[in-house]
Amino acid sequence: MTRTCCVLVLAVTILAIALRLPRLQQRPMHGDEAVHAIKFGKLLEEGVYTYDPDEYHGPTLNYLTLVPAWLTGAVNLAQVSEFTLRIVPVFFGACLILLLLLVARPLGTGATVYAAVLTAVSPAMVFYSRYYIQEILLVCFTFGAIASGFRYARNRSMGWALLTGVFLGLMHASKETCVIALGSMVLALLLTLLMQRRDGSLLTALRTVPRSHWAGGLVAGLIVSGLFHSSFLTNPGGILDSIRTYTTYLGRASGNAMHLHPWSYYLEMLIYFRYGDGPIWTEALIVLLAVVGLIAAMTRKGLSSANAPLVRFIAFYTIIMTVVYSAIPYKTPWCLLGFLHGMILLAGVGAVVLVRLVPNVLPRLIVLFLLFDTSVHLTWEACRASYTFDADSRNPYVYAHPTAEVFTIVRRIEQYAGAHKDGRNMPIEVICPGDDYWPLPWYLRAFKRVSWLNHVVEDTDSAPLIIASPEVEGALTRKLYTLTPLEKRQMYLFLFDKPYYMWLRPEVKLLGFVRRGLWDRLQRQQTDAAQAQTVGEK
Repeated sequence: MTRTCCVLVLAVTILAIALRLPRLQQRPMHGDEAVHAIKFGKLLEEGVYTYDPDEYHGPTLNYLTLVPAWLTGAVNLAQVSEFTLRIVPVFFGACLILLLLLVARPLGTGATVYAAVLTAVSPAMVFYSRYYIQEILLVCFTFGAIASGFRYARNRSMGWALLTGVFLGLMHASKETCVIALGSMVLALLLTLLMQRRDGSLLTALRTVPRSHWAGGLVAGLIVSGLFHSSFLTNPGGILDSIRTYTTYLGRASGNAMHLHPWSYYLEMLIYFRYGDGPIWTEALIVLLAVVGLIAAMTRKGLSSANAPLVRFIAFYTIIMTVVYSAIPYKTPWCLLGFLHGMILLAGVGAVVLVRLVPNVLPRLIVLFLLFDTSVHLTWEACRASYTFDADSRNPYVYAHPTAEVFTIVRRIEQYAGAHKDGRNMPIEVICPGDDYWPLPWYLRAFKRVSWLNHVVEDTDSAPLIIASPEVEGALTRKLYTLTPLEKRQMYLFLFDKPYYMWLRPEVKLLGFVRRGLWDRLQRQQTDAAQAQTVGEK
């Protein structure tokens, strides 16, 4: 690995951070992000985390978020911002690029640097490196395991064996789908060994691995995973739950019709995607260059004997991951990151091979210009995906996402809290069947008297402010104006202006109702404020 390679990779990492860091609070929190945030809040405030084998995935995201929370001085969830949460995936998105330095020598400077560039500017990588979910952490730890494992195969150091085990443990502690990556690694290694059987170098290296190194790596992985899943030994049952969880996720792989998609879902998203009158999205450059890298790996054309085993391993790993994820009916767009990263590594190799195979200077310059131009286009798409269409369903990476109207909902609630005598202790009811009110618990985290309901409770007093799904409007009207005794009955007005509802997500509406007395109080406050401003201007 040359000094030039290090400098270029560090420069690309700075570019990646520049693409990922701005305006982390702009995009509305996805429901999944909000769920993880609320779970993190319990860890921050009470020091309690319990691994749930049925939901929420692994604990690394929650525990690692403690670092930025402590650095910002937050002691409760109300003091935590979207920046505090989303800086965690930003950090690991940048680390994913830096890990390339571990395999820079076998890949070569050109392939390493271009793979770093594609990782930095890939729209999917940028978008989900700003997303408070486990996926980018899983991809980072997976590549860490691959890179450390390769370094161990080269120099047989106990340190690399332990680091490989640590990364494997972090994978298992991040998300249950790590088993797909682990299985793909094992199968890719076996296929690579079969192709290397003539010289036998890799096979010999594996056969002569000391048992102490195997044991050290295994123990390191078990310790890391066990510490996280047991909530650092406060919940030993979490270790067994981390195994039992696979009964849940195996059943989920073919369930929930909302998330069932055809086998071509991911490839269509990467190669060509357009929804309605929206813009065209494509990361076809990465896919095409990955095919070139794949061909080079299988034929060794354009590859040296030093980097062929690693490139072949990555090729097999990527193919297996792509096939498995495409075959699983249950699909969500962020799951493509694992095999997309493999494609990016192959694309780095493919770009270098393509340039080398061009015989003359002028055609080579044309190829280099096309690579530069298409990389700039990917950068533009990444900015468009993360900043312009960040909550727009015409963006392929926006999935069941809240609309920007969630900010209007919260702003209206804040206004009425300011007019209520109890302020943010004002009682609020949120009534949505199936608990379909996320991410509102995140946005109302500073309100202490919110009742989260999935049906209308008839034998309780109604709150002065109510957010409700249209499905319960009839039952709520019956409670307010029929079941409530006449002497306690109060008039409610619509919280929102015409058409009197807000879109929480596409196809999911919310209605709002506020007591007439509270409505009048806010109107008086706003009138007084406007008059005071007029007097001040005079």
